[in-house]
Amino acid sequence: MSTDTAPAAPGTTPGAVPAAPGSGTTPGFVAAPGTAPGSAAPGPEAPRRPRLAGRAPARPGPAAAVHSVSAATAALLGLVGLGALLHEPVLIPPLAASAALVHCAPALPLAQPRSVVVGHLLGAAAGYAVAAAASGSAWAAAVAAGVTLALTTLARTPHSPACATAVVVVLQAPAPGRFVPLLLGSTVLLVLTAFAASRVRRAAPKYPAYWW
Repeated sequence: MSTDTAPAAPGTTPGAVPAAPGSGTTPGFVAAPGTAPGSAAPGPEAPRRPRLAGRAPARPGPAAAVHSVSAATAALLGLVGLGALLHEPVLIPPLAASAALVHCAPALPLAQPRSVVVGHLLGAAAGYAVAAAASGSAWAAAVAAGVTLALTTLARTPHSPACATAVVVVLQAPAPGRFVPLLLGSTVLLVLTAFAASRVRRAAPKYPAYWW
């Protein structure tokens, strides 16, 4: 005795079992073994990042790291040499932070010449203004740093080390006739050394991204 089979639905493989209505699978097909209804077939898993790696940027290559660190160190040594010639303390902590920015993160807005030079000048101005209105205490230094942050934001010259310059002015009260010209010359020197260093190594990112 022969058995009759119903003709397969158009577009289905002969012998395939139709999916039950409401199962979430494509009509006329059965999900592959081991997969949930409505899910795609298993594929290669994406490589998992180490849990402790975080979202930090990739480590620079040895040549790039040596170049940026050497250039920043040379610029700071130049400031020390300038201070020795003038018998003035030219190298201050905010300038060391600026050197790190312009040589290790040359594409950031904080590292551009406009921000470096004008930012430090605004920090010095805020420091002298707050020191004149209040005593040279840590409270006044904190206010001067906040005023500097506001000024640099409004002037479109973001530069975090400038806030430290305001703190130095309030706490140490350097003579403005000597301090401000040295500060201006030091920031210009940092910018020029970063510009020159970015042209020495062909693969280095060109600095600055913009001058003004």
